Amino acid sequence: MYNDLFSIGPFTVHTYGLMIAIGVLAALTIAERRAPKNGMDQEMVFPLAMYLVITGIACAKLMFIIQGWKDFIKDPLSMLGSGGLVVYGGIIGGILCATVYCKIKKLNFWDAFDLALPSVAIAQAFGRIGCFFAGCCYGEKTDAWYGIAFAHSNYAPNHVKLIPTQLISSAGLFVIAGLLFWYAYHAKKAGQIGAAYMMLYSIGRFCVEFLRGDEVRGRVGSLSTSQFISIFILAAGVALWIYRSKSTQLRPQATDVRTSVKADADTAPQEDVEAEAQTAEKATAPETEAKTTENVPAPETEANQEALSQMAAEQEDLTKTEE
Repeated sequence: MYNDLFSIGPFTVHTYGLMIAIGVLAALTIAERRAPKNGMDQEMVFPLAMYLVITGIACAKLMFIIQGWKDFIKDPLSMLGSGGLVVYGGIIGGILCATVYCKIKKLNFWDAFDLALPSVAIAQAFGRIGCFFAGCCYGEKTDAWYGIAFAHSNYAPNHVKLIPTQLISSAGLFVIAGLLFWYAYHAKKAGQIGAAYMMLYSIGRFCVEFLRGDEVRGRVGSLSTSQFISIFILAAGVALWIYRSKSTQLRPQATDVRTSVKADADTAPQEDVEAEAQTAEKATAPETEAKTTENVPAPETEANQEALSQMAAEQEDLTKTEE
């Protein structure tokens, strides 16, 4: 694959850096759209994201140096100038940065935690596509049909079919992001979405590591460094999910739903009473009109008055005759 897209003078656009930039922009856009339903002000998302990106990259580089400390002692500038990063270092550094930022700005950390991590999965997914173009984080050799051979990589062995672990990781991260977005509509307690990310990502990362062919990522016994860290991240995610499930703090979206349901329940009886009163009023209206009509005497016409006067005169004449 080609990592260098094009050059303008001394400036070269690398696919790896471009995909990371696209991932950050996509994550930021999604976070800003989701912020109001997650109890966050949209104006606070961008500055928080910038701090997270800077801190995350710095801590990812620090973890890379710690992981390859022997090579760093031999040639520090080479490791500092390389594009090597360790994702777990970025995640841990980002969480610490968010904790401090929320403390200073008096924001609810758990709301920010739930808002950020689904977007982090999106950014990681695009970043792994960048890894694929660069040729880093490659898989083991394979003769399978899905094997991919690099031709211009500075990291992976060229002209050898390898398992495309970068694309597998990217697809898995997009799936994780989708599951977290779905879970956001069902989770009731603040912090559970972030805990779910920790569990899902650590499991996925642990499994993909078995397919990796690059040994520079370090080992702890029979496990890679990332597999070793994944065990603790998974345990922390499970513990955090259980802990937050017992919390009384509801997620903002869950609070809105509960308030809406309660309001509907409170107003429903009153609306029913008013509807029944209107129905009864309509039903009794015809009877009232009929009774009113019966009680009103029919108006006397001029013809009736003349007939009565004539009858009275005839009766008077008859009385006089008898006398």
